[in-house]
Amino acid sequence: MAGTYIRVGSSNRPADAEIIASLERQRRNISFDSELVHDKALTDISLEPFQEFFKEKTGEAWTEAILRKLELMKDFQGLLLPTNACVLLSDGQVKQELFPYAKIEFARFKGISSHEFLDQKTVDGNIAAQAEAAYNFVLRHINRGATVKGVYTESRWEYPVVAIREALRNAVVHRDYSLAGKDIKVAIYDDMLEITSPGNLLPSIDFNEMDARQSDIRNKVIAPVFKMLGIIDQWGNGLKLIADELKAYPEIEFKWFEKGLQFQVQFLKRDYKLDDVSLVMEEFDRDQAGIRLGRSRHQVEIVLSSCEKLATIQQLMTIMERKDRSMFREK
Repeated sequence: MAGTYIRVGSSNRPADAEIIASLERQRRNISFDSELVHDKALTDISLEPFQEFFKEKTGEAWTEAILRKLELMKDFQGLLLPTNACVLLSDGQVKQELFPYAKIEFARFKGISSHEFLDQKTVDGNIAAQAEAAYNFVLRHINRGATVKGVYTESRWEYPVVAIREALRNAVVHRDYSLAGKDIKVAIYDDMLEITSPGNLLPSIDFNEMDARQSDIRNKVIAPVFKMLGIIDQWGNGLKLIADELKAYPEIEFKWFEKGLQFQVQFLKRDYKLDDVSLVMEEFDRDQAGIRLGRSRHQVEIVLSSCEKLATIQQLMTIMERKDRSMFREK
């Protein structure tokens, strides 16, 4: 085969210019967020909201020395230029022009499929504020109950919120910002909460060993900034926090997937119950990424009624107007 190919799932795909550039950065041990933006001046970039946030969280004044120290700007041939990280931490026109996809899409769906929205929101400001906005959206759409222990009443969220907070922070700080057209998605269904982030899992991180303190950085400028702001630490405690809180939630199952060039985590309710016919109809219309792949409810009813009598898979495929045998059998 001519050209450069990458492994995605079980297939080989041609690598586009973005992927080839990413591989070259890995070879040179540099990160996308540290690269210079040559056609924009610092005066073009709106950093005021981030400056206020930075001072509030760190107590430090916003100076040129801080910008240099954090590598938000660098000298280049006598000019002081912003890095990609600087633009990502900004608000306004330049960020929207260069990184319109550096945002989080939120959705609360009715039921367990993505047919009907109960609420939607987009957060596309500076990335330092996005994780908190995502967390607040989640808290608005999950339940908090009360349990009695002895003479005390204790409140308890239906999901492990500390684990979810860490997963959201990881999604923002470790996503691959070089992948154009891909954003973070947070989806809440009746039976699960799902977070999807652009970029595969870093090779040195193993989600099967979450109790081990693991640390690796994709965005070498953004991560230290987030550490200064107290959003993350760099000691590999994030995954361990998730693992520890999940132990207190045996009713929640935690899953993770690499799907194409995306990484996804799911928090699923083990005890969620739905009547059998509704469950088949809902699941037929949703894959693991929350994307509708199925047919109408009427067609689902047809295939279910067809299953009441002996039928070959080819007959069922004809009824459902499907051609791919493997895909039909799986879904």
